[in-house]
Amino acid sequence: MKRSSITSLDLRIIAWLSKWFQPVARVAIFTIFFYFGLLKLLDLSPASPIALALVDKTVGAQYFEQLFIVLALLECLIGLLFLVPRATRVVVPLLLLHMITVCSPLLLVPNEVWSQPFVPSLEGQYIIKNVVIIAVAIGIAAQTKPLKKKS
Repeated sequence: MKRSSITSLDLRIIAWLSKWFQPVARVAIFTIFFYFGLLKLLDLSPASPIALALVDKTVGAQYFEQLFIVLALLECLIGLLFLVPRATRVVVPLLLLHMITVCSPLLLVPNEVWSQPFVPSLEGQYIIKNVVIIAVAIGIAAQTKPLKKKS
């Protein structure tokens, strides 16, 4: 294969990936957030024990059920909003606030998420994977069209 053919193929692949990144990323984030939120609403979430430990440590276990429902609804909302490109400026900050909350057990309830120093439990791994979600959200936000100046 000639160098120009390889370059041409490379450019076509990059163009195809650029075209499809945004819709695939949006559906992926929707799927994760809506599905995990729904599991919480149906009281089927494996994250319940960590969430209970966090709520107990911060505001008190008596608020767990209400806060868990709010978290579940927020997750469903974030998922749905990621399907709407015009909502990007609203949903990315919501996602980042959500991430602060759901990643806080790494520091606030370490016994729940670390089996030993620098070795996360399965639950800790579940939290750490959120780094990828943040990166994808940044990629989506980076492709947002700038606001137009009013004349």
